[in-house]
Amino acid sequence: MLLLSGCVPMVLTGVGVGAGTGALMVEDRRSSGIFIEDERIELRTSRRLNESLGDKIRANVTSYNRNVLLTGEAVDESTKKEAEKLAMSVENVQNVFNEISVAERSSLASRSNDALITSKVKTRFLNNGVFQVNHVKVVTTNNVVYLLGLVTREEADAAAQIASTTASVAKVVKVFEYLD
Repeated sequence: MLLLSGCVPMVLTGVGVGAGTGALMVEDRRSSGIFIEDERIELRTSRRLNESLGDKIRANVTSYNRNVLLTGEAVDESTKKEAEKLAMSVENVQNVFNEISVAERSSLASRSNDALITSKVKTRFLNNGVFQVNHVKVVTTNNVVYLLGLVTREEADAAAQIASTTASVAKVVKVFEYLD
């Protein structure tokens, strides 16, 4: 039940994003079709993980340009591997980056701290002005910041530098596709 309630904000976020899709897509390097497909991939993958693995996993699903990043916690290695297989089986998924930890579920306080870190990183991106903020997607889990996007190597390096020097960030993982 807890996992289902955790999915509701994501669904609501998806609806909110869909309502303002035009404004976001103007700045996004993905085509409108890929942008919408990424939303579908996130919803379908989350549903499959919930239906198949239930309470054995707490997973966050992020899709960018059909590349799926899985973060969160699983009860054991076999559950983690099954999550990757399920994600890869979703239509139009090209790659899966499985960063799920075999660990106890993170606390609400930990997840709140991760949300704060994500906000700090995005704010620093905006203040820095080296690249368009919408070109880099930021996901934080257990103080580890994951960066996704279609970027130049210069933009990737700048994003990683900014994220790595943000308070409370333990590690930065680049999951970029490069334009150059």
